[in-house]
Amino acid sequence: MSVPEMPRIEFPCAYPIKVMGLATPDFEVEVVSLVKRHAPEVGSEHVSVRPSSNGNYLAITIVIEATGVEQLTVMFADLKAHASVKMVL
Repeated sequence: MSVPEMPRIEFPCAYPIKVMGLATPDFEVEVVSLVKRHAPEVGSEHVSVRPSSNGNYLAITIVIEATGVEQLTVMFADLKAHASVKMVL
C-alpha cells in the first residue's frame, strides 16, 4: 500500500502564519517586525491578534505573500528563536 503524496504549494501564494507566545507588551510588534524582514509587504491589514482566555498568551496570524520554501524555512527559524514565542504554525 503506497502513501499518497502531499499536495505541493504553488508559489507565490497567500500563506497564513500563526505565532503563539507570551502576551508581553511588545510581543505583537516584535513578531510583525520579524516577519517583515522576510515579507516586507506585510501591513496591518494582514495581521490579526487574539488573546488567550486568561490574557497570558497571544495568537497572532499574519498572511504573507510566500515566495518559496526557503523564505518560509528561514522565517520560521527566526520566529522560533524569539524568547517569547511558544509555537509557530
